[in-house]
Amino acid sequence: MKKVDTLFLAWLVSLVLVVSGCAGENKASEEAEREETEAMEMKEEERASPMKSSEAKINGKGIFIQYGAPSVKGRTIWGNLEAYGEVWRTGANEATYVSFEQDVMVEGKSVPAGKYSLFTIPAEKGPWTVILNKDWDLEHGHFQYNEKNDVIRVQVQPEWKEDIQEQLKITVTEPGIVVRWEKLNLPIKVE
Repeated sequence: MKKVDTLFLAWLVSLVLVVSGCAGENKASEEAEREETEAMEMKEEERASPMKSSEAKINGKGIFIQYGAPSVKGRTIWGNLEAYGEVWRTGANEATYVSFEQDVMVEGKSVPAGKYSLFTIPAEKGPWTVILNKDWDLEHGHFQYNEKNDVIRVQVQPEWKEDIQEQLKITVTEPGIVVRWEKLNLPIKVE
């Protein structure tokens, strides 16, 4: 009987150790997760091009846009940093994306409700090409861009301002979405 009690006691002690070890692992796991979240928040604060967003209703339709916001920093933007005739992710880092709560018309073309990446092709003269692409969650922006997944391509006339917008700003406002960076003002009509 003493042998059975000793075995039972040994089993009970090992069970307690296993259970307490699991609880310790849970605490360690929770702590590691908290530290990872804090590290991601710090990394976001350290980004050269911080994440920004804008949302509003245009003609009663909800629009949300998220983008990485680079700054001019004394650089020549158009025709240099962002080449004419080449796809630009219209922001920095991950692809800029726009979300429409309802079906909309973008520059007269029908776009179903959903999320889309936003790309542009700058032009030295004349209108710019604005692209909505169904691959909205691209980690590396234009490096993963695939033209086959374009939903629409429209032509938009840029406006050039005297004052400089240092950090890229994309806003949801009349007439729809306005891209403003350096001296560029690109109004994209959304109905």
